[in-house]
Amino acid sequence: MTSTQTKTLTIFAPAKINLYLHVTGRLDNGYHTLDSMVGFADIGDEIRIEPATLDFAFNVQGPYANAFSPKEIDASPNSSNLAVQAAWAISRAAQKIPDVKITLTKNLPLASGLGGGSADAAAIIWGLLEWWGVSRQSSYLPSLLATLGADVPACLNCEASRLRGIGDIIDPVPPMPEIPIVLVNPGKSCPTGQVFSRYNGQFREPEKLPETLGTLEELTDFIGPKNNDLYGPACKVVPEIENVLRAIDAQAGCRLARMVGAGATCFGLFETEKQAGDAAKNLGEENPDWWARAGMLNRPERY
Repeated sequence: MTSTQTKTLTIFAPAKINLYLHVTGRLDNGYHTLDSMVGFADIGDEIRIEPATLDFAFNVQGPYANAFSPKEIDASPNSSNLAVQAAWAISRAAQKIPDVKITLTKNLPLASGLGGGSADAAAIIWGLLEWWGVSRQSSYLPSLLATLGADVPACLNCEASRLRGIGDIIDPVPPMPEIPIVLVNPGKSCPTGQVFSRYNGQFREPEKLPETLGTLEELTDFIGPKNNDLYGPACKVVPEIENVLRAIDAQAGCRLARMVGAGATCFGLFETEKQAGDAAKNLGEENPDWWARAGMLNRPERY
């Protein structure tokens, strides 16, 4: 973390990885309830906060900057970008003037199932509270986070956990090790709403968590029999997901491969960092249109 004394603050916004995802019900408002174990990777976006020349300013750079619409790069309170909405919301709640310039370096593909928008919003909230010297234990924070979105509280915590409800119920999980991971996206967006609208499977009961998850073997033994219930619906939206999953699973050292969230990104857990790095390199070279990155799960190096 860069100190505010240097007039800039840089915050990492890590990708959220659903290690399994089961659908447990459907609410009257149309939202589905879930049971999912999540971890965070050291692959993600970056937020930089610095003093603004005049009023609040928002800028997007990085490999996916051009994927944003004009409304998503709008810096006003009417912006459709969740990160900008988060900046204005925390400013009002903390009663602070948002006289800062925020630069988002967008490294994660959009609509990729990695919780990038929620992670960006959470990183901005974390960063602005740090910038202003405001406690993250403030009483207004839980309701503010829930208003922004169900994934934002978990992304602010940035710890491995089990999510229930619409993602707003956060349960602790046994400590997990740092594990080499590969993330691959076929270069296609997979809108969450389209995926859930195609889900017609049965609803499950929440899983019972094991007492220990301290090794790769214990984690894969627990996750292996589980599923991502949105895999089938997501493949109807982006059929290439099936090819991505098979390609990851075929890489040397891959212990488990699965789709992340509502897709279209898939992940593989590997035995060693070298195997993960080699796999990401191979997958990227063999499929130039794919986005492939290697990193570590449970090592987000948050701020």
